Amino acid sequence: MNMRIIETDTDVAADADALCGICPRMEAAYTETGALPLRRRPDGFAQLLSAIVSQQVSVASASAIWARMEAAGLTAPAPVLIAGEDGLRAVGLSRQKIRYAQELARTDIDYVALHSAPDAEVLKTLTAVPGIGTWTAEIYAMFSLGRADVFAHGDLALQEAARILYDLPERPNERAMRAMAADWSPYRSVAARLLWAYYRVAKQREGIR
Repeated sequence: MNMRIIETDTDVAADADALCGICPRMEAAYTETGALPLRRRPDGFAQLLSAIVSQQVSVASASAIWARMEAAGLTAPAPVLIAGEDGLRAVGLSRQKIRYAQELARTDIDYVALHSAPDAEVLKTLTAVPGIGTWTAEIYAMFSLGRADVFAHGDLALQEAARILYDLPERPNERAMRAMAADWSPYRSVAARLLWAYYRVAKQREGIR
């Protein structure tokens, strides 16, 4: 299977150059952002749990909650289950996220097998777990597995960055974003990195943790 993986800063730079070659707007954004971050992360339970923590809260709030979870040792399945609702609530998880964390801890995902699975299979496997939506699965595929052609179409920061960069009358919804991102294939993961970086420049705040 021919599957490109982003492993290094050189890989990011090469895809960014290619992306700029097919889209003048992306090239203009790149001149403002400068070099893009690799953002590679480890894979496994802890990273997926961290992604769940990041859902629907600010970057600052997600970072604070995750720091408390790390300090309490709640980054592996067994401790999460042992802690129970009270222990997870004490570190700042909402009732819904407590349920999601416990569901993930009970799910037997083969994290090693995901490394060689096609993008679509990765997303299908992850979204089968309660609490893991498409956004979380896409973020995991991009940053924990290094997939080169995945995009988080429902991400509000990406949508807002695209609105500004492309002078759109309104923020593109997920369906419109999917259509736009198709033009950036096979470099969609770096397109996402570029739009997050552009969001930071345009809005003066981070769009992703």
